[in-house]
Amino acid sequence: MAERARVSRRSRAEAAGGVRVGELLRVPPGSGPRLADVDTRATPGDPPGKRRARAAVAAVGERLAELQERLYAASTAGDRRRVLLVLQGMDTSGKGGTVKHVVARFNPAGCRIRSFKAPTDEELRHPFLWRVERALPAPGEIGVFDRSHYEDVLAARVRGLVPEDVWQARYELINDWERRLVEDGVTLVKVFLHLGYEEQRERLLARLDRPDKHWKFSEGDLDDRVLWPEYQRAYEVALRRCSTPWAPWYLVPADRKWYRDWAVAHLLHETLSDLDPRYPPGDLDLDRARARLSAD
Repeated sequence: MAERARVSRRSRAEAAGGVRVGELLRVPPGSGPRLADVDTRATPGDPPGKRRARAAVAAVGERLAELQERLYAASTAGDRRRVLLVLQGMDTSGKGGTVKHVVARFNPAGCRIRSFKAPTDEELRHPFLWRVERALPAPGEIGVFDRSHYEDVLAARVRGLVPEDVWQARYELINDWERRLVEDGVTLVKVFLHLGYEEQRERLLARLDRPDKHWKFSEGDLDDRVLWPEYQRAYEVALRRCSTPWAPWYLVPADRKWYRDWAVAHLLHETLSDLDPRYPPGDLDLDRARARLSAD
């Protein structure tokens, strides 16, 4: 118990004291990194090492659960605020792992998780943001997008699924749409999980070595791997053009899974702590309620 309390205090200090994790990982508006120059094994924020970082994620998870409950409770009194976590990255970068190890600490009743695959025939009949709009979290909820509307300036661009003038126009459409979301109470936490080329090879080989992971393997993963340089350029442009003051991107080095989880947990903790949702005051006659229960 004492060790757990020490971890909890340390986690709160890491999230609230000194330099915030979000400040270290945020992509400045109007600029963007050359991804080849960013170490995918880096650990910005000086986490306490693999074992203690995992304990810190568990401790922060308790605080996240409390903040989530407060956010949901506030919505019952008309608070329209909600959070949308957007996870983007190359295949095997850990989008699903982040959901499993970080997002799973939330109450499922207050979460809305959506994984975006290739659009259906119905979705193709609508503007590209239509299917995303339908998946947004309601007030008081925390939404998670495993891939997102950014696929329409990533895969659509790299694979030549639409003409250049179409995907070029989408950056500003995305920025305007995200601004409207923020004005309506949505806080976006957009995370690019930056995976190394060799690390992806190792993770794909590991899937081939494990029969229980074969279902996660697709020949399409290898097709996209051939297009790695084109995807890196597409991500660089998306980070540069769509990291805005109202909806910044965060670049999380993702080769070390434990660091990925630590960083995303702290990003969410900082976001929810800044929102500081409060339980609404109850409209109760406490004495009357207690009297009725005592008379049962």
